[in-house]
Amino acid sequence: AASRVFAFRDARWVPDPMLEPHPAVRTPQPVPLVIDNGSFQTRAGWASADPAVPAEPQLRFRSLAARSRGARGGAGAETQVGNDLGSPEPLRWLLRSPFDRNVPVQLELQELLLDHVFQRLGVASQGCVDHPIVLTEAVCNPLYSRQMMSELLFECYQVPKVSYGVDSLYSFYHNKRQNWPCSGLVISSGYQCTHILPVVEGRLDAKNCKRINLGGCQAAVYLQRLLQLKYPGHFAAITLSRMEEILHEHSYIAEDYIEELQKWRSPEYYENNMHKMQLPFSNKLLGSTLTSEEKQERRQQQLRRLQELNARRREEKLQLDQERLDRLLYVQELLEDGHMDQFHKALVELNMDSAEELQSYINKLSLSVEQMKQKILQAEVSIEVDVVDSKPETPDLDPLGSEQSLEDVESINEFEPLFAEEQPQVEKPVAAVQPMFNLAEYHQLFLGTERIRAPEIVFQPSLIGEDQAGIAETMQYVLDRYPKEQQAVLVQNVFLTGGNTMYPGLKARIQKELLEMRPFQSSFQVHLASSPVLDAWYGARDWAVEYMNREEGWITRKDYEEKGGEYLKEHCASNVYVPIRLPKQAPRTAEALAPSRGLASSTGNACEQ
Repeated sequence: AASRVFAFRDARWVPDPMLEPHPAVRTPQPVPLVIDNGSFQTRAGWASADPAVPAEPQLRFRSLAARSRGARGGAGAETQVGNDLGSPEPLRWLLRSPFDRNVPVQLELQELLLDHVFQRLGVASQGCVDHPIVLTEAVCNPLYSRQMMSELLFECYQVPKVSYGVDSLYSFYHNKRQNWPCSGLVISSGYQCTHILPVVEGRLDAKNCKRINLGGCQAAVYLQRLLQLKYPGHFAAITLSRMEEILHEHSYIAEDYIEELQKWRSPEYYENNMHKMQLPFSNKLLGSTLTSEEKQERRQQQLRRLQELNARRREEKLQLDQERLDRLLYVQELLEDGHMDQFHKALVELNMDSAEELQSYINKLSLSVEQMKQKILQAEVSIEVDVVDSKPETPDLDPLGSEQSLEDVESINEFEPLFAEEQPQVEKPVAAVQPMFNLAEYHQLFLGTERIRAPEIVFQPSLIGEDQAGIAETMQYVLDRYPKEQQAVLVQNVFLTGGNTMYPGLKARIQKELLEMRPFQSSFQVHLASSPVLDAWYGARDWAVEYMNREEGWITRKDYEEKGGEYLKEHCASNVYVPIRLPKQAPRTAEALAPSRGLASSTGNACEQ
């Protein structure tokens, strides 16, 4: 049982270092920079045939940014990106992403991510980035999103050329073996969406692509809701980061969901397969073994420290109020001495309108100073009083409602729990046997059916109330749009890619679903990407190295200026370009205008008659 207790790693993100690029990325010509722009993670690196240049992404960071508040009296707000955030949980309410689902829509945040990439990769740019860019985009990306991205790259960074491609298609072509057919059915499941993409004769059939608006993000939120309902005492400790860790390391896909639930009903199966997740806890929460005298002494020390703290605060407030009072009395003396110009100038600086208002403020401040002096004297007298069985009295509020007095009350309220212990009583004889409370076990999350319920939503979206079809139904719908001969070709190469396809058992589940929907004794093949997370970047790098000196697939600045930002040059792993077609209005010729003029003139004559 002890071997199935897993501790949360709660790993902090390590800030990305400033990298020095290899000289081979600049000579003899600038090599392409490959950026896998994912909604969960951004990956960036160089595409060079030189073996001295690493053939893997050199930057990997979450596609998030947060604008932290500046310190009081110090520097201003600071924007942090990706791994510089350290940990997402303390800043969860400040985190912002440029993506809506899997489409970048906030170009200001996208610019921050690109700035981070260029800066950390050491791109030496004097007002421009002179490397070609290979960038991934969403399937059937809206033209407006591509237009804004092209405008950002060409206008802001002055890149020489750019190429757009679909991440799952890059992964498909990177994993294509010698004997694989050019056609296939790509199932790509990521952080926000799941796509079913038919590839026919090496090209994406965009008309028959389907998207399911479910991915790893929705699974993490669903698992968080399940565990927070199960363990309401640990509501705050059940964070999204920990849920993502559970999904990545402890969840799996059931080959038959109903049958798997029946297995979990067995107590033996539950005990053998249940995982315990250990939440962090402190042993200080255990029952104290201090005696009543020690508790009294500790209360006295804490109360003494609190009284000294309040005394310092009162002295500081008294000094500030005395300085303000002296300033107001000086202004009043100007009035009494007849220096009216200086008096009116001082009133404007004090934001006052008349001498009566000045006198009112002087009276209030004088009363406040006298009361504060009385409080200080009373505190000096009462600090010697025995306070063994009494709580500290709440200080009177300042009649002016100053913030300092409220802080005094709040500081005492913070220490209220320290003095809320029971009054010392006559000690009772301790029983021979005392029940032991296992604090570590109290801070454990027992993962049973939750291990399969969260990943199951991509097959059964109705589990979270989504009115969508699952992967199996969507696959069947896509296949039914083709003739039977074409269906048989597509199912010979069902390819799984994306970070949300790394669950154990997913490949077997897809095979079971295909076995149920395909005709009797028909064949099919299901393949899983060698690296579902990184193969998109590897495929984009392979394409960039192969097509570096060709014109196919590259959008130059001339193309951008002539054909607009939404323009796309197609290639083997790109979307299909569908230009904007606006209806043209028929020109109004002179012949068309003549009848209307004649009608107007005849109407005018009729009116004159």
